[in-house]
Amino acid sequence: MPTVTVRNLPEETHRALRVRAAHHGRSTEAEIRVILEETVRPSKRLKIGSEIHRIASEIGGMDDLQIFLGRSQIRGVDFE
Repeated sequence: MPTVTVRNLPEETHRALRVRAAHHGRSTEAEIRVILEETVRPSKRLKIGSEIHRIASEIGGMDDLQIFLGRSQIRGVDFE
């Protein structure tokens, strides 16, 4: 598992992290992991596939949607 080192963290910030961790019954390190996880991977983040499905459901679905794929023949490169 990767390790991250934070340098030059102000003493006030470190103290606040220790207090917050104690309030939640965790170590300072565990509290920092929770903060990072909640920040970069929030539970309420927009999931584009789910959002498209929700919108499609509101307008009656997309079962009758016809998608035409343009197919062209692949040709090799001519070096002459």
